[in-house]
Amino acid sequence: MYLGDEQMSFITTKLKDLNEHQQQNILQGTRLVTRFRFDVNQVIKHIRSKIWGQDDVLRRLEEMLNIIWADITETDRPLYVALFLGPTGVGKTEIVRALSEAIHGNREAYCRIDMNTLAQEHYTAALTGAPPGYVGSKEGNSLFEKEKIEGSYSKPGIVLFDELEKANDQVIYSLLNVMDNGLLVMTSGEKVINFRNTMIFMTSNIGSKEIMSYADGGFKYTFRKLLWFLQPSNWRKSEEDFLHSVVLSQLEKRFSPEFINRFDDIFVFQWLKQDVLEHILDTNIQALNHRIKKYNCQLQLEQTARKYLIEEGFDKRYGARFLKRTIRKYIEVPLASQIGQRSQEESPILFVAKMQNGKLHLLETKDPKSSIETEPLSKETKQLLDR
Repeated sequence: MYLGDEQMSFITTKLKDLNEHQQQNILQGTRLVTRFRFDVNQVIKHIRSKIWGQDDVLRRLEEMLNIIWADITETDRPLYVALFLGPTGVGKTEIVRALSEAIHGNREAYCRIDMNTLAQEHYTAALTGAPPGYVGSKEGNSLFEKEKIEGSYSKPGIVLFDELEKANDQVIYSLLNVMDNGLLVMTSGEKVINFRNTMIFMTSNIGSKEIMSYADGGFKYTFRKLLWFLQPSNWRKSEEDFLHSVVLSQLEKRFSPEFINRFDDIFVFQWLKQDVLEHILDTNIQALNHRIKKYNCQLQLEQTARKYLIEEGFDKRYGARFLKRTIRKYIEVPLASQIGQRSQEESPILFVAKMQNGKLHLLETKDPKSSIETEPLSKETKQLLDR
């Protein structure tokens, strides 16, 4: 009997993983070992180094990963289907990238479908393939990357549907079968994509306007919150519960109950508080130092400069992205100009960002003893940037 290339590849992968499984059994003695070869604690530790201000989301994500690792999910459904809601720039997409990096060693090892490009009904063909009789129907072409979706015997696949609310309803409801039984039969009927070994994530900015109105202390939502907490059933609940109810009400206006009911979890991300920006600033400066290392340069921020960047880069509406734009404006632009004036063989140089006369300046300190490693990268960031 002839086995196709896909079948042979799957069998080879499975045999390799079974061999690893046996070796781990020998090394670990009686410790439980499943088919999945990732450490939940290490995965969450890595994600926590990338995502700040979303402790509740990460806690529930860890619970989900424990269920998947234990391999006790339903066999005729995807491993997990989750919806991420909340303002822009708070880590909804980044958390999927970090998960991909932690499990597969590559932050791009997941299939991303940009739903804002599927705003018309006929774009359903971009997911399920062209119907019989139309151009491309025999090829069964699709935006889905089969290998990234199906994963392997030892590691789950990951797919992200980004900005869900911007897609046409017909496109969205073409996913119902995938969410329900884990299989996508292409329109031609000749090809099936299997999502049963896949974690499915969807993101949406639905309700973000309401969250921001509440964060800004708008009268409408302050009054609404008061009425909500006056209800006896809500007396013991928190402000996060109130925001959750506000966002879900917006979600129910946009999508049908049958679609919403197919999610295993719905997460509501919080807007970023100003104190969280300290960590995000550190991560960005570490990454920038790594990029300018090849020019024998290093950047350091004095406390006054740090305070200025955080104050200028804090905007609840735009989250971490606004801080990144602030860093580009006040640090990267002048830094690029000064680096461009250096010759190839110049000695190591330290750029110090500090406030002078109410403005942020980059001062050069030519110090042969200075080392670009005085502000080392975190292990996780270095592994990311070395790829």
